Amino acid sequence: MNKKSHEVFVWPLCTRIIHWIMAISFLLSFSTSFFHHLFRWHLAFGLIFGIVLLFRLIWGFVGPNYATFKTFKLSPKELRDYFVQKVQNRWRKIHAGHNAASSWFTLIVLGLGSWIVLSGLLLQGIQEGSGIFKELNEHYFQFSSMLLLLHEVLSYLLFIWALIHIVGVLIEQFYHKTQMLFAMITGYKKAEGSDARVSMVRHLFAYAVIGLSMVTLYSVACSNETFLTRSRFEKRDFKAENPVFFEKCGKCHKTYPPFMLPHDSWVRLMDGLENHFGEQIRENNITKSEQMNIKAYLLSQSAEHSTHKVAFKTLESLGEMRPISMSKVPYWREAHKGIDQTIYHSLHVKGAANCFACHPDFEYGILDNTRIHIPK
Repeated sequence: MNKKSHEVFVWPLCTRIIHWIMAISFLLSFSTSFFHHLFRWHLAFGLIFGIVLLFRLIWGFVGPNYATFKTFKLSPKELRDYFVQKVQNRWRKIHAGHNAASSWFTLIVLGLGSWIVLSGLLLQGIQEGSGIFKELNEHYFQFSSMLLLLHEVLSYLLFIWALIHIVGVLIEQFYHKTQMLFAMITGYKKAEGSDARVSMVRHLFAYAVIGLSMVTLYSVACSNETFLTRSRFEKRDFKAENPVFFEKCGKCHKTYPPFMLPHDSWVRLMDGLENHFGEQIRENNITKSEQMNIKAYLLSQSAEHSTHKVAFKTLESLGEMRPISMSKVPYWREAHKGIDQTIYHSLHVKGAANCFACHPDFEYGILDNTRIHIPK
């Protein structure tokens, strides 16, 4: 090993790569969560974060000497002494392994991170109706808001701890002059101790995890559908379900999935056909019997009868409101607030009402966040 004096080889290349995969995957998963159309990437990076977290848990038992949990300094006295020495002695000697602060930080990341990943997978299944827990959607979708709150709170907590960690590293780098900033790049730590040695089996295990992370990124973010993104909601044939609804409403516009609006909104819309978004619908357009047929169908398939995310979120956001336009729904506005308004006036979209432009298979009742595509 090519090292300078007073340096210890602590982190092999494989663990350095995984360290940065963990940091970057969390940061990207956190940042993409603010954009609905980037949900596929949010999911991909979240899954990768989960994979490397699991690796780190296992590595804590089978890894080299400086990585194992048994070498962690976890007593309150050790934590107190660490900060006392840090304040009192700028040029203190550093142990090659985890100090008390980094020991606790590692456990915090593993603890919070595990709950974030688990709540995220459950949220994907319960709220989105997709992924490995998709079958939970039908019976537990009403708990999605509570689960989302837990997922968000834990994510913000971990983000704050990550910032604290970064500040600590910068203090070590620029005040204590320990070159800590570069240690996770070179693998060498300015400390006292013996070099870490990693067996071939451990190397193979670590690189297999790195490979699995790359495969996960491609399969989730770049391919059409895998078991990690597959939805429980099948394409619906609205023409077969109700030919009158499909043919009469479809003469002027594509048919919208009935679960997008609540019962009372459909009542208002069907009872106000004399002014249907500026158009007058007469009996020679749609007969009374056909109107009754369509109305009955819409009411039987309204948001109250669906476990789709858009149905539940619409009802949750409306309160006493019962608009007849989806663009007036608070949830719709919140979900689309980050989209450049010029998109709605583009040649491919031509208005906020054209959900079909960005949601493939929307006409079949598919509103999967992993399939959103905004035309350029």
